[in-house]
Amino acid sequence: MYIPPAFKEDDVESIRKTIRNARLASLVTATTDGPVATPLPLFLDESEGEHGTLYGHLAKANPQWRLPSLGEALAIFTGPDAYVTPSWYATKQETGKVVPTWNYVAVHAYGPVEFFQEPERLLDAVTRLTNRHEGARAKPWAVSDAPADFIASQLRGIVGVRIPVTRFEGKRKMSQNRPEADRVGVVAGLAASENPQDREVAPLIPLPA
Repeated sequence: MYIPPAFKEDDVESIRKTIRNARLASLVTATTDGPVATPLPLFLDESEGEHGTLYGHLAKANPQWRLPSLGEALAIFTGPDAYVTPSWYATKQETGKVVPTWNYVAVHAYGPVEFFQEPERLLDAVTRLTNRHEGARAKPWAVSDAPADFIASQLRGIVGVRIPVTRFEGKRKMSQNRPEADRVGVVAGLAASENPQDREVAPLIPLPA
């Protein structure tokens, strides 16, 4: 990922937060058949390994797990994002020398990928992933709510994914390269948007205290 110095995200907790908040990731592997990508939810076990370990699963019918991976796998996580119109910039009124851009948060996690099929490991991964997404619900559903034989049959249709993370790349592109007056305009424009995703980005634009 291309990361200009102004947009580089080095804060480990911020990187982990982006991963925790991501609803869906993309798992990318390089193979002799070319690059292969699968959208899937992943969770980071922060206690396992120096940088944590990612877990998830994909369908057994998905050919990605059968294709030998060339080098490390890449897991892509994205955070809030928004289109930025030049109309919000004070510079537009001053010189007119402005163009549109996109603000966003992204994390790339790299590591060797392992695919596994042991039922107990699959059950653990599925249970932890389910608990992560059900935990905030008033009446969370648990894997144990379903009959054990049914769950066992479902596990036979998936393959687990494990990626011990060797390094992260974090990027937070939030108009840091623009003058303060332009950033003030971006915050105001995003905050006034009818799109809730735009309003989520507004407070991420850095402004003087």
